[in-house]
Amino acid sequence: MKITCALSDFDFGRMSSDLDVVLYGNSGDPMRGSVGAALKHAIAREKVAPAARAWDLLSLALAVVSSDLAGHRDRSPDGWTREFELTVSVVDAPFWNANAETLQRLLAYLSTDRWTLRFVEGGILPQPDPHSEHPDEDCIVLLSGGLDSYIGAIDLVGQGKRPLAVSQMVRGDGEKQVAFAAEIGGGLRHFQANHNADVPDPENPPSQRARSIIFLAYGVFMATTLSRYHAGEIVTLYVCENGFIAINPPLTGGRLGSLSTRTTHPVVLSLLQQILDAAGLRVRIVNPYRLKTKGEMLRECLDQNLLGAHAYQTTSCGRFKQFGYKHCGRCVPCLVRRASFHAWRGEDATQYVYENLALDDDEHAGFDDVRSALIGIGERREIGTARWLGSTLSSNLVTDKHALASVVERGIGEIESLMLSLGVR
Repeated sequence: MKITCALSDFDFGRMSSDLDVVLYGNSGDPMRGSVGAALKHAIAREKVAPAARAWDLLSLALAVVSSDLAGHRDRSPDGWTREFELTVSVVDAPFWNANAETLQRLLAYLSTDRWTLRFVEGGILPQPDPHSEHPDEDCIVLLSGGLDSYIGAIDLVGQGKRPLAVSQMVRGDGEKQVAFAAEIGGGLRHFQANHNADVPDPENPPSQRARSIIFLAYGVFMATTLSRYHAGEIVTLYVCENGFIAINPPLTGGRLGSLSTRTTHPVVLSLLQQILDAAGLRVRIVNPYRLKTKGEMLRECLDQNLLGAHAYQTTSCGRFKQFGYKHCGRCVPCLVRRASFHAWRGEDATQYVYENLALDDDEHAGFDDVRSALIGIGERREIGTARWLGSTLSSNLVTDKHALASVVERGIGEIESLMLSLGVR
């Protein structure tokens, strides 16, 4: 699928595309897509001065999100792998074209699609506000509304840091993000945005496997606005996720590549760091929980009172919207969540649609994710962790392989303990 993403004054007619998408504006044409119109105004309201290449990275991320929404997996030859030829207008086209191969590797690993990237001139670089602000926070933390990012923000404040919270607004989580930012550390400065991607004939339900790139781009973008960045210092972007989900090992062979997402996998973060370094963007990406299970994160959180009061309000479910903004209780993220609460305090106030997984039917114990978890638990016990993981940690971009294998082993152990407690067989 050929897609061109550019500003509204771009001459789309000179490009041969299946879909044109207007960046930072409205298309005014039902056959065109649009993305980021409200985002541009949200940034302007902040009165900040981000780096030029941070704008370019944001433009690329918006283009990727639009492509992910426009591509239909069921129309691909194998029913899954899509092929994108994506052209994006940026300020510094020569730099991004020179680094396109690394970006293509990153997107391919993240989404399991094939990407060909091309960059052209004509990107956005607004004149900075004459009274622009340089926030004095000392780091950035992504705040999704999920349990891990909530713990991460709490712990950063507990360690004496002053994070600026960055959120991708999602229906069902937007109010939670605001509430969490307001209650942590007496209130965090909070940048909350929405890409508002809109394309004709979108995939339904959308795959959203590449959605993390926009969240990361927001974080990088805001990192370059901080006063310490403008003083020439490095700014840390904290991406907080437990090591088990970050690795997200395929529970069975049938889940390889298709159902195991890679949002914060070490390969993704490593490739993005390479891009940031090449771009001269002084932002360091850190996942402080890469060697922790979700249960360990809960047990070791620095403010147990705050966590105990609000942990159940966070969102983990992979089908949260599908079930009326409730946790299904049976998808892999829900299983990991339930296992972590079991490992923490043995009780969980979260409301789950499918509470009793011991019921022997297709909706509970027989549901695919539950069965896959049971099969994975059995296979790992039978053949050992290293063989069970297979090529999951094989990339030379993955360091500390033994430590990561250990956190995966402890993570599957938490799920096994949950299953035993629920009587799931």
